[in-house]
Amino acid sequence: VQLQASGGGLVQAGGSLRLSCAASGRTFSTLHMGWFRQGLGKEREFVAVIRRSSSSTYYADSVKGRFTISRDNTKNTVYLQMNSLKPEDTAVYYCAASAKFWPTVYKGDEYDYWGHGTQVTVSS
Repeated sequence: VQLQASGGGLVQAGGSLRLSCAASGRTFSTLHMGWFRQGLGKEREFVAVIRRSSSSTYYADSVKGRFTISRDNTKNTVYLQMNSLKPEDTAVYYCAASAKFWPTVYKGDEYDYWGHGTQVTVSS
């Protein structure tokens, strides 16, 4: 599976961005899709996930109410709509895919495939 993330950039605090991640190489609908991020000097952290079958979603507390994850199985793409951005959201954002039956979605080790990341910078 190849994952290509895009949509990052520089935005002022309070602004919005939408990240996209296009997948290829496997039936997209069989994959749980997640977003993680890693700030400079910080550990990678879970942001959001959307499960493959029910499309149920889960979010890190730090982004709940501001970020929305969605997927379009006809386009093999997962999205992360980010609103009310804060400087602490600055990070490289990675999309990831898990082919496991029922992964522990907030653990990076549960994901089988990773994209290269896209930089999001929020200025104050």
